[in-house]
Amino acid sequence: MNTPTILTGLRVNSELTLGNFLGALVPMVRLANAHSETFHINIFVPDLHSIISDIDGELQTNIIKSLKYYLAAGLKINDNIHFYRQSYVPAHTELSWMLNCIATMGELNRMTQYKDKSAGKESVNVGIFDYPVLMAADILLYDAKYIPVGEDQFQHLELTRRLAERFNRKFGETFTLPATPKEQITFMSGGSDQDGIRIRDLQNPERKMSKSNPAPNSKIMLDDEPTTAAKKIMSATTDSLGKISFDMFNQPGISNLLQIEALVNDLPLQDVVSTWSGETHYGDLKQKVAASVSTMLADFQRKFATISDQEIFDLLETGETYANEVANKKLLSVQQAFKLR
Repeated sequence: MNTPTILTGLRVNSELTLGNFLGALVPMVRLANAHSETFHINIFVPDLHSIISDIDGELQTNIIKSLKYYLAAGLKINDNIHFYRQSYVPAHTELSWMLNCIATMGELNRMTQYKDKSAGKESVNVGIFDYPVLMAADILLYDAKYIPVGEDQFQHLELTRRLAERFNRKFGETFTLPATPKEQITFMSGGSDQDGIRIRDLQNPERKMSKSNPAPNSKIMLDDEPTTAAKKIMSATTDSLGKISFDMFNQPGISNLLQIEALVNDLPLQDVVSTWSGETHYGDLKQKVAASVSTMLADFQRKFATISDQEIFDLLETGETYANEVANKKLLSVQQAFKLR
């Protein structure tokens, strides 16, 4: 493939939070719009990954909804944008099995996410242990160079690189190695080496906003009523220092509000910080952020409501034809290396 590939996917087990939206979805849409003339942009639904932890959920509904989110967030469709479902491209699972045959138990045992998810449990399903190998297959089938992922996935990205290198040494140059985590960060941030965006929990700003937190006021969901979201901002935890400044260590709650204000209005963080620096009325800042979030959500939800299911199905039909063609070609080369063909 002469045109390089950027690959991304968001699990569809549940509604997204404002943190998912601002920290992952919006940056990916901007990246795609900026590079879709020179890159293939593979936006896939990791439905096989989703069933690791959610077999009984509203998977089909969530698949369509998640893809509508990209369009509602401003994704501009062209011939280099490809939507597809992981389970509709059988090469993903077949390559995953073959990569299992060169991966080691030791490598997978060292995965931090597996350790975290299995801690204190008598048993966990094999999918939780093995999904980094399926993730490697997701990437290597398309020679993807850039894969926007959070820091918690960097270990899996390194595993993907090791498996590709191991295969290439034994069988010859077959897989393109994805960029290193440091190179990924630099590319995604437009050349800077800054950390990724982490929207904080509204009630406990020491930790990130999470859809798994059962406390409703800790998070803003994309399907929240705008007035409900505004009330959550107004009830956000701050501090008793009585002075607005951007300091994630000493004032994480206030800093989180400043960051949200910048992101929902597409403003440089430093401009927002300068506007509010030294002010003492936290309520004024909360009211401004609440209004900004409410307006953003209302606009996003209006756009979302205009996108039909059929529009998504049409994009999937085209994207899955493309994905199967590319993936099957790569899969054949791996099958031949293993003398399966």
